[in-house]
Amino acid sequence: TPTAQATFRKIAEVLKDYDKTVIHVVGHTDSVGSDSYNQGLSQRRANTVQSFMTQNGVLYDRVRTEGRGEREPLASNETDAGRAQNRRVDIVIKAVVEGQEQQAYTPPPYLGS
Repeated sequence: TPTAQATFRKIAEVLKDYDKTVIHVVGHTDSVGSDSYNQGLSQRRANTVQSFMTQNGVLYDRVRTEGRGEREPLASNETDAGRAQNRRVDIVIKAVVEGQEQQAYTPPPYLGS
């Protein structure tokens, strides 16, 4: 959506100035559809955000993607509003600390509620 693109554009602008970070883009879905379809959909969502960010100046090597399917809901999948909340992309920014660089590349923990 245009609103999401504007948000991601602002995030990309800020991240260009903080180059000692790793950006984890994690895609999620609601529970409609099969597990395998939702897993692929969540990965495609994360990849789309990664592509958008790199097109807006963030180095590709800094952006890690992961699809988590329907495993980490924020809300109930029993309502339209809840399902809408669960269809999302989370962005987690980790600092690269000298001597502990690998920690920045470790996937973020559970992001549901």
